[in-house]
Amino acid sequence: MEGQALETMPGSEFSAAQIAEMEKILERYRGKPGSLIPVLEDLQGLTGYLPQSLQEWVARRLNVPRARVFGVVTFYSFFTMVPRGRHTIRVCLGTACYVRGSKRTLQELCSRLGIRPGETTQDRRFSLETVRCLGACGLAPAMVVDSDTFAQVKPADLEKILKAYE
Repeated sequence: MEGQALETMPGSEFSAAQIAEMEKILERYRGKPGSLIPVLEDLQGLTGYLPQSLQEWVARRLNVPRARVFGVVTFYSFFTMVPRGRHTIRVCLGTACYVRGSKRTLQELCSRLGIRPGETTQDRRFSLETVRCLGACGLAPAMVVDSDTFAQVKPADLEKILKAYE
């Protein structure tokens, strides 16, 4: 059965070591009710994302409809179907941040990183997202990198901020 599972795994996307670890994750949850979300969390932790080919493999291995796996992946915001960067940058575009210049900061980030919101740099160093509110209106314009919040961010501050996440 293991050989069969490996044959149906997406080969070019993942290393042999990752595939072996994926098998271990599935075995750990096999037969446990309600295991779909924990399996997906562990797999995303291993691979960084959940491409369609991996979702199809999970559906076959857990014997659940592909639509159910896809529905879970697309419903929960912490799952992603595209490769993510090692660091996630979130720029607030809420009213307070926007009127204080977050749009200029976002434009400068896009220019420096060569990506648009929702994309990841070629080297998978950064993923860029926009949010409607970080709950930090008093710090506007605010930006978060991973779990670090930056206050009153101006385009001139970006070089120093990005450099800290090499």
